[in-house]
Parts: sequence; structure tokens; C-alpha cells
Amino acid sequence: MLNRLFKIFSRDIGIDLGTANTLVYVRGKGIVINEPSVVAINKKTDQVLAVGNEAKNMVGRTPGHIVAVRPLVEGVISDFEVTEQMLRYFFNKAHKDTYSFLVRPRVVIGIPSGVTEVERRAVEDAARNAGAREIYLVEEPMAAAIGARLPISDACGNMIVDIGGGTTDIAVISLGGMVVAKNLRVAGDQMSQDIIQYARDEFKLLLGEKTAEDIKIAIGSAYELREELEASIKGRDLVTGLPKEVIVNDGHIREAIQRSINTIIDAVKDAVEETPPELVADLMQRGIILAGGGSLLRGLDVLIQKSTEIPTRVVDDPLTAVVRGCGIILEDVDNLREILIN
Repeated sequence: MLNRLFKIFSRDIGIDLGTANTLVYVRGKGIVINEPSVVAINKKTDQVLAVGNEAKNMVGRTPGHIVAVRPLVEGVISDFEVTEQMLRYFFNKAHKDTYSFLVRPRVVIGIPSGVTEVERRAVEDAARNAGAREIYLVEEPMAAAIGARLPISDACGNMIVDIGGGTTDIAVISLGGMVVAKNLRVAGDQMSQDIIQYARDEFKLLLGEKTAEDIKIAIGSAYELREELEASIKGRDLVTGLPKEVIVNDGHIREAIQRSINTIIDAVKDAVEETPPELVADLMQRGIILAGGGSLLRGLDVLIQKSTEIPTRVVDDPLTAVVRGCGIILEDVDNLREILIN
């Protein structure tokens, strides 16, 4: 009886629980939430002050007793209670036009491939405590492949590289399963850290995380561009302790993130080497598909194509590929149950 009541007032939800951003798909409505995975907490009262965009604006600008935290690190939960509160906030926001005390949604959540049983259980428990009625987990590369409308159930090879904030997932998929899967803890966040370290070493300039991310988005590239891009970065001079501004170009940023890019390229090449020959032939024809926010880095598809000699392209709207895949699974859970983790 209660379950029937919850079903009436709750909407099925698909969630891309990312290190950098959380996206929420509501069945029948599409993607309704795309906000940073950041929570601002008052340490004196343990009260959640803000979640998402509002909390991200507080990063690096709060007094001592207020902290803006990211409860997910490298794609897995690092702070269980904060993740639970963040999920509850997103559940309620997705149901803001209904009775919140009757919200018990059925949820499909995308998680990185290669997570441990404990990390998987933490996601399930956090979602259940936040109010989920039923929880289905799907590996992010599989969800991204479904979101990109790849024929994952056919007897042919499909290769997807999902570069997020905390992790890079690489998978070769055939007949509804992952033939080869690799998970790297190197992705967008690591590139931002590389830029911070580069500015410290080259310019004796201390940058904040948000500034590093903004400059990466503005002029970052993995391959040499036809036209040089320039931007100014502002931070604190490590010698004088005073404010300082430096003009950098895309070459500087490319040099800064070179190590992380090489790590991703090497992992893609390793995955191709481990792929059975018949599927490699399919990949030569079908190409490598890039998804996730990291795939928007200028020239990354060109560099991967040159390194692997396999055609490479970025999926349409790569930021939402995983959550779109979760949404497609929601629409047909019974027939797609075999691709779910649990």
C-alpha cells in the first residue's frame, strides 16, 4: 500500500553522481538539475548552508567556521553524511511541486567502473538514507555508451572514453558487457591541480582551484592550436605575498597538463592492446567515442586519433552522456536489467 502511494507521488530519477558535477534526470521531464557536487557546512552547528551552485560560489571565500566541501573524491564517496544530505537536496528539488514527505523515488545511479564493493555499498546506503525506494547502479562507461546511442547489445565493438572530474573510464563494450575496462584516477581535477603546480613552479604564483579550472576551460588544449589563445591569471605572489597577474597562453597550459594527458593516452592504447582482434577491426570502422567534461579539452580527440590510429570523435553534449544513459535505462529497466551492477 505504502509503495503504491510512494509510486504515485515519486518520479523515477537518473543520477550522474560526479566528482565535479551532479546531474539529475527525471523520467518524463529530462535533465532538470546540473549543479556542482559541493556542499557548504557550518562547522559550529553541523548545518548544511548551501548545495550546488550556491555552495561552489563560496569555495575559497568562507570564514573559518564555514567549509565548502566536495563529498566525492575521485568518483567515490569520501564523506558519507554530506553525500546523503546532498542527494536528499537533489531528490527534493526534483520533486519541488509535490509532497516532499511522500517522495521515495526509484533511482538509477552512474558510478565509476572498478569501484570496490565497499564504495558501491556506500553509494547505495547514501541514496537509501536520502529517501530512494529502489536503487539500481550502472557503470558510467556503460551509461555513457547508452547515452551516446551506441549499439551496445550487438556483437560488435564499441569503445568509449569517459573523462570526468575525478576519474577517466575506458571501456570496450560488446553484447551488453564490458570486454575491456580501465579506470584511472586522472581526469579534469588532476589537470586543474597540474595548472596550480605549474603556476607555482614557473611564475611563483599561488592559484585557487576555481581559477585553475577557469583557465583550463578558457584556453586549455591537448594539441597545438592554429591560433594562439591568451588569458590572464590572478593569484598571490609567493615571493612578496602581494596580488599578482600573469598573462599565459595555451602553450603554457598544454605544458602544465601534459603528464595527465599522456597518462590518459597510454591507458587508451593499453585498452586497445587488450582488445580481441575482431573487436579492434570494429573499432577501426566505428571509432573511439569521447564523453564527459574532460573530452571538451581542445584537440584531445585529434591527439588520441594520432596516437591510436583509430578515428576518434566527441559525442554530442558530452557532459550529459552518462545521465542521459541513466534516463534511457529508467525508461526500460526490465529489459536493461542485465547491464546493471546489482
